[in-house]
Amino acid sequence: MDKFFLVSLLGLLIAACGVAGSLMCDKIGMLEELESLDIEEETEVELSDIPSWRSERGGKVLVNVDSFGAAGNGEYDDTVAFQKAWDVACSTPRSVLLVPQGRRYLVNATKFIGPCADKLIIQIDGTLVAPNEPKNWDPKLQRVWLDFSKLNKAVFQGSGVIDGSGSKWWAASCKKNKSNPCRGAPTALTIDSSSAIKVKGLTIQNSQQIHFTISRSDSVRIYGIKVSAPGDSPNTDGIHISESTNVAVQDCKIGTGDDCISIVNASSNIKMKRIYCGPGHGISIGSLGKDNSTGVVTKVILDTAILRETTNGVRIKTWQGGSGYVRGVRFQNVRVENVSNPIIIDQFYCDSPTTCQNQSSAVEISEIMYQNISGTTMSAKAIKFDCSDSVPCSNLVLSNVDLEKHDGTVETYCHSAQGFGYGVVHPSADCLNSNDKVSQVAESFAEDILHTEL
Repeated sequence: MDKFFLVSLLGLLIAACGVAGSLMCDKIGMLEELESLDIEEETEVELSDIPSWRSERGGKVLVNVDSFGAAGNGEYDDTVAFQKAWDVACSTPRSVLLVPQGRRYLVNATKFIGPCADKLIIQIDGTLVAPNEPKNWDPKLQRVWLDFSKLNKAVFQGSGVIDGSGSKWWAASCKKNKSNPCRGAPTALTIDSSSAIKVKGLTIQNSQQIHFTISRSDSVRIYGIKVSAPGDSPNTDGIHISESTNVAVQDCKIGTGDDCISIVNASSNIKMKRIYCGPGHGISIGSLGKDNSTGVVTKVILDTAILRETTNGVRIKTWQGGSGYVRGVRFQNVRVENVSNPIIIDQFYCDSPTTCQNQSSAVEISEIMYQNISGTTMSAKAIKFDCSDSVPCSNLVLSNVDLEKHDGTVETYCHSAQGFGYGVVHPSADCLNSNDKVSQVAESFAEDILHTEL
Protein backbone atom coordinates (compact mmCIF):
# COMPACT_ATOMS: atom_id res chain seq x y z
CA MET A 1 0.00 0.00 0.00
CA ASP A 2 2.77 2.46 0.89
CA LYS A 3 4.48 2.03 -2.48
CA PHE A 4 1.21 2.42 -4.35
CA PHE A 5 0.35 5.45 -2.26
CA LEU A 6 3.63 7.18 -2.97
CA VAL A 7 3.65 6.44 -6.67
CA SER A 8 0.03 7.62 -7.00
CA LEU A 9 0.69 10.76 -5.00
CA LEU A 10 3.72 11.71 -7.05
CA GLY A 11 1.89 11.01 -10.29
CA LEU A 12 -1.00 13.27 -9.35
CA LEU A 13 1.31 16.00 -8.10
CA ILE A 14 3.31 15.94 -11.32
CA ALA A 15 0.08 16.13 -13.32
CA ALA A 16 -0.97 19.16 -11.28
CA CYS A 17 2.40 20.79 -11.59
CA GLY A 18 1.72 22.45 -14.93
CA VAL A 19 -1.03 24.63 -13.51
CA ALA A 20 0.52 25.33 -10.12
CA GLY A 21 3.55 27.40 -11.00
CA SER A 22 7.27 26.82 -11.44
CA LEU A 23 8.16 27.05 -7.75
CA MET A 24 5.76 24.27 -6.89
CA CYS A 25 7.12 22.21 -9.79
CA ASP A 26 10.63 22.59 -8.38
CA LYS A 27 9.47 21.35 -4.98
CA ILE A 28 7.63 18.40 -6.52
CA GLY A 29 10.76 17.53 -8.50
CA MET A 30 12.74 17.58 -5.27
CA LEU A 31 10.18 15.32 -3.60
CA GLU A 32 10.30 12.87 -6.49
CA GLU A 33 14.10 12.81 -6.31
CA LEU A 34 14.05 12.09 -2.58
CA GLU A 35 11.51 9.30 -3.03
CA SER A 36 13.61 7.65 -5.70
CA LEU A 37 16.96 8.24 -4.01
CA ASP A 38 18.85 4.99 -3.83
CA ILE A 39 22.44 3.86 -3.62
CA GLU A 40 23.68 0.94 -5.62
CA GLU A 41 24.44 -1.86 -3.24
CA GLU A 42 26.42 -5.04 -3.73
CA THR A 43 24.83 -8.36 -2.91
CA GLU A 44 25.91 -9.34 0.56
CA VAL A 45 28.92 -11.65 0.57
CA GLU A 46 28.44 -14.68 2.80
CA LEU A 47 31.41 -16.21 4.56
CA SER A 48 30.86 -19.39 2.56
CA ASP A 49 31.32 -17.42 -0.65
CA ILE A 50 34.92 -16.70 0.27
CA PRO A 51 37.27 -19.67 -0.18
CA SER A 52 38.22 -20.73 3.34
CA TRP A 53 41.79 -21.19 4.52
CA ARG A 54 40.51 -24.43 6.06
CA SER A 55 39.76 -25.89 2.65
CA GLU A 56 42.47 -27.85 0.88
CA ARG A 57 41.02 -26.59 -2.38
CA GLY A 58 40.80 -22.99 -1.24
CA GLY A 59 44.28 -22.19 -2.49
CA LYS A 60 44.90 -19.99 0.53
CA VAL A 61 48.18 -19.43 2.32
CA LEU A 62 47.69 -19.53 6.09
CA VAL A 63 49.67 -17.00 8.12
CA ASN A 64 49.02 -17.78 11.79
CA VAL A 65 50.18 -15.16 14.30
CA ASP A 66 51.13 -18.00 16.67
CA SER A 67 53.77 -19.11 14.19
CA PHE A 68 55.54 -15.78 14.70
CA GLY A 69 55.85 -16.06 18.47
CA ALA A 70 52.49 -14.76 19.69
CA ALA A 71 51.74 -16.11 23.17
CA GLY A 72 48.00 -15.53 23.05
CA ASN A 73 47.64 -15.44 26.83
CA GLY A 74 46.49 -11.81 27.16
CA GLU A 75 49.53 -10.89 29.28
CA TYR A 76 52.58 -11.16 27.02
CA ASP A 77 52.97 -8.35 24.47
CA ASP A 78 52.25 -9.91 21.06
CA THR A 79 52.70 -6.73 19.03
CA VAL A 80 55.95 -7.78 17.33
CA ALA A 81 54.47 -11.17 16.37
CA PHE A 82 51.49 -9.44 14.75
CA GLN A 83 53.77 -7.06 12.84
CA LYS A 84 55.87 -9.95 11.51
CA ALA A 85 52.79 -11.93 10.54
CA TRP A 86 51.35 -8.88 8.78
CA ASP A 87 54.51 -8.37 6.71
CA VAL A 88 54.29 -11.94 5.43
CA ALA A 89 50.52 -11.96 4.84
CA CYS A 90 50.53 -8.58 3.13
CA SER A 91 53.23 -9.61 0.70
CA THR A 92 51.78 -13.04 -0.11
CA PRO A 93 48.96 -13.43 -2.65
CA ARG A 94 45.77 -15.16 -1.42
CA SER A 95 46.90 -15.20 2.18
CA VAL A 96 44.85 -15.44 5.38
CA LEU A 97 46.18 -13.63 8.44
CA LEU A 98 44.76 -15.82 11.22
CA VAL A 99 44.08 -14.79 14.81
CA PRO A 100 43.08 -18.19 16.25
CA GLN A 101 39.95 -18.87 18.24
CA GLY A 102 40.05 -19.34 22.00
CA ARG A 103 43.14 -17.20 22.55
CA ARG A 104 43.66 -13.67 23.83
CA TYR A 105 46.30 -11.41 22.30
CA LEU A 106 47.68 -8.28 23.95
CA VAL A 107 48.58 -5.85 21.15
CA ASN A 108 49.84 -2.28 21.44
CA ALA A 109 49.05 0.57 19.03
CA THR A 110 50.10 -0.60 15.58
CA LYS A 111 49.77 0.51 11.96
CA PHE A 112 49.24 -2.23 9.37
CA ILE A 113 50.10 -0.58 6.08
CA GLY A 114 49.51 -1.75 2.50
CA PRO A 115 49.27 -1.98 -0.38
CA CYS A 116 49.13 -5.75 -0.10
CA ALA A 117 49.03 -8.69 -2.48
CA ASP A 118 45.70 -9.79 -3.93
CA LYS A 119 42.82 -11.31 -1.98
CA LEU A 120 44.01 -10.77 1.56
CA ILE A 121 41.74 -12.06 4.34
CA ILE A 122 42.16 -10.93 7.95
CA GLN A 123 40.49 -13.74 9.90
CA ILE A 124 39.92 -12.71 13.53
CA ASP A 125 38.48 -15.57 15.58
CA GLY A 126 40.31 -14.90 18.85
CA THR A 127 40.34 -11.77 21.03
CA LEU A 128 42.59 -8.76 20.55
CA VAL A 129 42.96 -6.71 23.71
CA ALA A 130 44.54 -3.27 24.13
CA PRO A 131 46.81 -2.24 27.03
CA ASN A 132 44.60 -0.76 29.73
CA GLU A 133 46.97 1.94 30.98
CA PRO A 134 46.68 5.29 29.12
CA LYS A 135 49.96 6.68 30.48
CA ASN A 136 51.91 3.90 28.75
CA TRP A 137 50.34 4.49 25.33
CA ASP A 138 52.71 5.20 22.43
CA PRO A 139 52.77 9.03 22.13
CA LYS A 140 53.34 8.72 18.36
CA LEU A 141 50.04 6.88 17.95
CA GLN A 142 47.80 8.72 20.39
CA ARG A 143 44.62 8.49 18.29
CA VAL A 144 44.80 4.92 16.92
CA TRP A 145 45.07 1.38 18.21
CA LEU A 146 44.66 -1.01 15.25
CA ASP A 147 45.10 1.06 12.09
CA PHE A 148 44.85 -0.53 8.61
CA SER A 149 45.59 1.63 5.57
CA LYS A 150 46.15 1.52 1.81
CA LEU A 151 44.34 -1.78 1.29
CA ASN A 152 42.38 -2.90 -1.77
CA LYS A 153 39.89 -5.77 -1.93
CA ALA A 154 40.69 -6.98 1.58
CA VAL A 155 38.24 -8.86 3.79
CA PHE A 156 37.99 -8.61 7.57
CA GLN A 157 35.92 -11.43 9.02
CA GLY A 158 35.49 -13.83 11.89
CA SER A 159 33.76 -14.44 15.19
CA GLY A 160 36.45 -12.72 17.25
CA VAL A 161 36.51 -9.70 19.54
CA ILE A 162 38.44 -6.43 19.40
CA ASP A 163 38.51 -5.11 22.99
CA GLY A 164 39.82 -1.59 23.63
CA SER A 165 40.06 -1.90 27.46
CA GLY A 166 38.70 1.63 27.64
CA SER A 167 37.64 2.03 31.28
CA LYS A 168 40.67 4.04 32.44
CA TRP A 169 40.46 6.25 29.35
CA TRP A 170 36.81 7.01 30.12
CA ALA A 171 37.60 7.83 33.74
CA ALA A 172 40.22 10.36 32.60
CA SER A 173 37.83 12.08 30.17
CA CYS A 174 36.88 15.71 30.77
CA LYS A 175 33.27 14.61 30.29
CA LYS A 176 33.57 12.34 33.30
CA ASN A 177 35.65 14.74 35.38
CA LYS A 178 35.52 18.40 34.36
CA SER A 179 38.82 19.10 36.14
CA ASN A 180 40.62 16.89 33.60
CA PRO A 181 41.89 18.37 30.32
CA CYS A 182 39.95 17.39 27.19
CA ARG A 183 42.12 15.04 25.14
CA GLY A 184 41.62 12.74 22.22
CA ALA A 185 41.87 9.00 22.76
CA PRO A 186 42.52 6.07 20.40
CA THR A 187 40.05 4.58 17.95
CA ALA A 188 39.93 0.80 18.31
CA LEU A 189 39.76 -0.16 14.61
CA THR A 190 40.52 2.17 11.71
CA ILE A 191 40.36 1.45 8.00
CA ASP A 192 41.94 4.36 6.15
CA SER A 193 42.72 5.24 2.53
CA SER A 194 41.40 1.92 1.26
CA SER A 195 38.94 0.60 -1.33
CA ALA A 196 36.68 -2.41 -1.93
CA ILE A 197 36.79 -3.52 1.71
CA LYS A 198 34.41 -5.98 3.39
CA VAL A 199 34.01 -6.37 7.15
CA LYS A 200 31.76 -9.05 8.61
CA GLY A 201 30.88 -10.70 11.89
CA LEU A 202 33.34 -9.05 14.28
CA THR A 203 32.61 -7.69 17.75
CA ILE A 204 34.24 -4.41 18.77
CA GLN A 205 33.83 -3.42 22.39
CA ASN A 206 34.95 -1.05 25.15
CA SER A 207 36.96 1.19 22.85
CA GLN A 208 39.06 3.97 24.31
CA GLN A 209 37.08 6.39 22.18
CA ILE A 210 35.54 5.72 18.72
CA HIS A 211 35.09 2.01 18.07
CA PHE A 212 35.34 1.74 14.27
CA THR A 213 36.33 4.46 11.82
CA ILE A 214 36.13 4.36 8.02
CA SER A 215 38.15 7.28 6.67
CA ARG A 216 39.22 8.41 3.19
CA SER A 217 37.93 5.16 1.70
CA ASP A 218 35.64 4.03 -1.10
CA SER A 219 33.37 1.00 -1.54
CA VAL A 220 33.24 -0.39 1.99
CA ARG A 221 30.68 -3.03 3.03
CA ILE A 222 30.07 -3.72 6.73
CA TYR A 223 27.84 -6.65 7.65
CA GLY A 224 26.65 -8.07 10.93
CA ILE A 225 29.12 -6.50 13.32
CA LYS A 226 28.38 -5.85 16.98
CA VAL A 227 29.64 -2.76 18.82
CA SER A 228 29.20 -2.38 22.56
CA ALA A 229 30.28 -0.12 25.41
CA PRO A 230 28.53 1.24 28.52
CA GLY A 231 25.97 3.95 27.89
CA ASP A 232 27.99 6.43 29.98
CA SER A 233 31.31 5.86 28.20
CA PRO A 234 32.29 9.22 26.65
CA ASN A 235 32.83 9.76 22.90
CA THR A 236 32.61 6.05 22.12
CA ASP A 237 30.90 6.34 18.71
CA GLY A 238 30.07 2.97 17.18
CA ILE A 239 30.81 3.40 13.47
CA HIS A 240 32.29 6.71 12.32
CA ILE A 241 32.38 7.49 8.57
CA SER A 242 34.62 10.33 7.40
CA GLU A 243 35.71 11.46 3.92
CA SER A 244 34.37 8.23 2.44
CA THR A 245 32.06 7.25 -0.40
CA ASN A 246 29.92 4.23 -1.26
CA VAL A 247 29.68 2.77 2.22
CA ALA A 248 27.01 0.23 3.21
CA VAL A 249 26.35 -0.74 6.83
CA GLN A 250 23.90 -3.60 7.29
CA ASP A 251 22.50 -5.82 10.04
CA CYS A 252 24.57 -4.29 12.81
CA LYS A 253 23.80 -4.04 16.52
CA ILE A 254 25.37 -1.02 18.21
CA GLY A 255 25.16 0.20 21.79
CA THR A 256 27.62 2.81 23.07
CA GLY A 257 27.98 6.07 24.98
CA ASP A 258 27.82 8.26 21.87
CA ASP A 259 26.44 8.11 18.32
CA CYS A 260 25.71 4.58 17.12
CA ILE A 261 26.67 5.76 13.63
CA SER A 262 28.14 9.17 12.81
CA ILE A 263 28.70 10.50 9.29
CA VAL A 264 30.93 13.54 8.89
CA ASN A 265 32.61 15.74 6.28
CA ALA A 266 33.21 14.74 2.65
CA SER A 267 31.07 11.61 2.83
CA SER A 268 28.50 10.61 0.22
CA ASN A 269 26.52 7.58 -0.97
CA ILE A 270 26.11 6.11 2.49
CA LYS A 271 23.47 3.43 3.07
CA MET A 272 22.51 1.97 6.45
CA LYS A 273 20.03 -0.88 6.62
CA ARG A 274 18.61 -2.97 9.46
CA ILE A 275 20.40 -1.22 12.29
CA TYR A 276 19.73 -1.71 16.00
CA CYS A 277 20.87 1.23 18.13
CA GLY A 278 20.82 1.53 21.91
CA PRO A 279 22.07 2.75 24.23
CA GLY A 280 23.69 5.75 22.59
CA HIS A 281 23.07 9.14 21.02
CA GLY A 282 21.29 7.87 17.94
CA ILE A 283 22.23 7.92 14.25
CA SER A 284 23.80 11.24 13.29
CA ILE A 285 25.01 13.26 10.36
CA GLY A 286 27.64 15.49 11.92
CA SER A 287 28.83 17.21 13.73
CA LEU A 288 29.86 19.51 10.87
CA GLY A 289 31.28 23.04 10.68
CA LYS A 290 33.29 23.14 13.89
CA ASP A 291 35.87 25.98 14.11
CA ASN A 292 34.38 27.65 11.00
CA SER A 293 35.20 24.63 8.85
CA THR A 294 33.40 23.40 5.74
CA GLY A 295 31.30 20.27 5.93
CA VAL A 296 29.62 18.44 3.05
CA VAL A 297 27.50 15.28 3.30
CA THR A 298 25.21 14.06 0.50
CA LYS A 299 23.11 11.05 -0.46
CA VAL A 300 22.51 9.25 2.81
CA ILE A 301 19.85 6.60 3.38
CA LEU A 302 18.81 4.94 6.61
CA ASP A 303 16.34 2.16 5.84
CA THR A 304 14.90 0.04 8.66
CA ALA A 305 16.20 0.70 12.15
CA ILE A 306 15.19 0.29 15.78
CA LEU A 307 16.45 2.87 18.27
CA ARG A 308 15.76 2.01 21.88
CA GLU A 309 16.25 4.37 24.84
CA THR A 310 18.72 6.60 23.02
CA THR A 311 19.34 10.31 23.54
CA ASN A 312 18.44 11.07 19.93
CA GLY A 313 16.84 9.23 17.08
CA VAL A 314 17.82 10.49 13.62
CA ARG A 315 19.88 13.66 13.99
CA ILE A 316 21.71 16.27 11.91
CA LYS A 317 24.04 18.46 13.98
CA THR A 318 26.14 21.44 12.89
CA TRP A 319 28.15 24.16 14.62
CA GLN A 320 27.53 27.86 14.13
CA GLY A 321 30.10 29.51 11.88
CA GLY A 322 30.53 26.58 9.54
CA SER A 323 29.86 26.36 5.83
CA GLY A 324 29.01 23.69 3.27
CA TYR A 325 25.82 21.66 3.06
CA VAL A 326 23.88 18.51 3.92
CA ARG A 327 21.40 17.45 1.25
CA GLY A 328 19.74 14.42 -0.26
CA VAL A 329 19.00 12.44 2.93
CA ARG A 330 16.20 9.94 3.57
CA PHE A 331 15.42 8.38 6.94
CA GLN A 332 12.77 5.69 6.52
CA ASN A 333 11.16 2.75 8.30
CA VAL A 334 12.47 3.70 11.72
CA ARG A 335 11.00 2.59 15.04
CA VAL A 336 11.92 4.58 18.15
CA GLU A 337 11.25 3.37 21.69
CA ASN A 338 11.57 5.82 24.60
CA VAL A 339 13.91 8.10 22.65
CA SER A 340 14.46 11.64 23.92
CA ASN A 341 14.66 13.44 20.54
CA PRO A 342 13.29 11.13 17.82
CA ILE A 343 13.72 13.62 14.95
CA ILE A 344 16.13 16.50 15.41
CA ILE A 345 18.08 19.04 13.38
CA ASP A 346 20.38 21.16 15.52
CA GLN A 347 22.27 23.97 13.78
CA PHE A 348 23.35 25.33 17.16
CA TYR A 349 25.30 22.27 18.26
CA CYS A 350 27.86 23.11 20.94
CA ASP A 351 29.78 20.22 22.47
CA SER A 352 32.12 22.51 24.40
CA PRO A 353 32.93 23.21 28.07
CA THR A 354 32.47 26.92 27.28
CA THR A 355 29.56 28.78 25.68
CA CYS A 356 29.71 28.85 21.88
CA GLN A 357 29.75 32.27 20.23
CA ASN A 358 26.75 33.29 18.12
CA GLN A 359 27.71 33.36 14.43
CA SER A 360 25.68 34.04 11.29
CA SER A 361 27.18 31.53 8.86
CA ALA A 362 26.03 27.91 8.96
CA VAL A 363 26.11 24.60 7.16
CA GLU A 364 23.10 24.57 4.81
CA ILE A 365 20.62 21.74 5.41
CA SER A 366 18.10 20.90 2.69
CA GLU A 367 16.23 18.06 0.96
CA ILE A 368 15.77 15.87 4.01
CA MET A 369 12.97 13.29 4.07
CA TYR A 370 11.51 11.50 7.10
CA GLN A 371 9.30 8.62 6.05
CA ASN A 372 7.55 5.95 8.13
CA ILE A 373 8.94 7.03 11.50
CA SER A 374 6.98 5.80 14.52
CA GLY A 375 7.24 5.05 18.21
CA THR A 376 7.54 6.75 21.58
CA THR A 377 9.35 9.86 22.72
CA MET A 378 10.58 10.82 26.17
CA SER A 379 10.29 14.56 25.47
CA ALA A 380 7.31 16.68 24.51
CA LYS A 381 9.19 18.05 21.48
CA ALA A 382 9.17 14.85 19.48
CA ILE A 383 10.25 16.69 16.33
CA LYS A 384 12.72 19.54 16.62
CA PHE A 385 14.04 21.64 13.74
CA ASP A 386 16.31 24.26 15.31
CA CYS A 387 17.81 26.00 12.32
CA SER A 388 19.93 29.07 11.58
CA ASP A 389 18.25 32.46 11.05
CA SER A 390 20.69 33.33 8.25
CA VAL A 391 20.85 29.88 6.64
CA PRO A 392 17.43 28.30 7.29
CA CYS A 393 16.73 24.61 6.79
CA SER A 394 14.75 24.06 3.59
CA ASN A 395 12.82 21.33 1.80
CA LEU A 396 12.21 19.21 4.88
CA VAL A 397 9.61 16.56 4.09
CA LEU A 398 7.72 14.39 6.58
CA SER A 399 5.52 11.50 5.48
CA ASN A 400 3.77 8.96 7.69
CA VAL A 401 5.31 10.05 10.98
CA ASP A 402 3.57 8.98 14.18
CA LEU A 403 5.21 9.73 17.53
CA GLU A 404 3.58 9.48 20.95
CA LYS A 405 4.51 10.19 24.57
CA HIS A 406 3.32 7.79 27.25
CA ASP A 407 2.43 10.50 29.75
CA GLY A 408 1.55 13.57 27.71
CA THR A 409 1.08 15.31 24.41
CA VAL A 410 3.75 15.84 21.77
CA GLU A 411 4.62 18.78 19.54
CA THR A 412 6.88 19.86 16.70
CA TYR A 413 9.30 22.73 17.26
CA CYS A 414 10.43 24.78 14.27
CA HIS A 415 12.86 27.67 14.06
CA SER A 416 13.82 28.95 10.58
CA ALA A 417 12.72 25.70 8.97
CA GLN A 418 10.85 25.33 5.69
CA GLY A 419 9.13 22.24 4.36
CA PHE A 420 5.89 20.28 4.55
CA GLY A 421 4.27 17.03 5.62
CA TYR A 422 1.88 14.71 3.82
CA GLY A 423 0.03 11.61 4.80
CA VAL A 424 -0.13 11.05 8.56
CA VAL A 425 2.17 13.45 10.44
CA HIS A 426 1.84 13.40 14.21
CA PRO A 427 2.70 15.68 15.85
CA SER A 428 1.68 18.08 13.10
CA ALA A 429 4.37 19.78 11.01
CA ASP A 430 2.27 22.92 10.55
CA CYS A 431 5.02 25.03 12.11
CA LEU A 432 7.20 24.47 9.02
CA ASN A 433 7.21 27.53 6.79
CA SER A 434 6.14 26.93 3.21
CA ASN A 435 6.33 29.61 0.50
CA ASP A 436 4.00 27.84 -1.95
CA LYS A 437 1.00 25.56 -2.04
CA VAL A 438 2.80 22.26 -2.47
CA SER A 439 2.02 21.07 1.05
CA GLN A 440 -1.69 21.83 0.69
CA VAL A 441 -1.85 20.14 -2.70
CA ALA A 442 0.10 17.14 -1.39
CA GLU A 443 -2.20 16.81 1.61
CA SER A 444 -5.29 17.09 -0.57
CA PHE A 445 -4.10 14.40 -2.97
CA ALA A 446 -3.01 12.22 -0.06
CA GLU A 447 -6.48 12.37 1.44
CA ASP A 448 -8.11 11.60 -1.93
CA ILE A 449 -5.89 8.55 -2.45
CA LEU A 450 -6.43 7.24 1.08
CA HIS A 451 -10.20 7.65 0.78
CA THR A 452 -10.16 5.88 -2.57
CA GLU A 453 -8.19 2.95 -1.14
CA LEU A 454 -10.56 2.60 1.80
